[in-house]
Amino acid sequence: MLTHIVLFRFEDLEHAHEAGVRLRAMEGRIPGLLKVESGVDITRSGRSYELALITRHPDQAALDAYQVHSVHQEVVAYIKAHASGSVAVDFVDE
Repeated sequence: MLTHIVLFRFEDLEHAHEAGVRLRAMEGRIPGLLKVESGVDITRSGRSYELALITRHPDQAALDAYQVHSVHQEVVAYIKAHASGSVAVDFVDE
């Protein structure tokens, strides 16, 4: 199992909430995307990002296919238009 985590920065929390809705709506629409979790940060501390995404995939090939899938790319376009930055980490669950 491979876990993909992305944290996004947004200036406008309405855009963060909408991005979360769009991210969660990907579940069941992309082969190899087993699980989607997403939520807006509730602590709002100076070191926080506004939105978190966690996806789970059976393997690297599934993650690679997810990255280029049209459903994912539609969400990416929305996020790129509204987010001010992001960081990501991918790891294999052992």
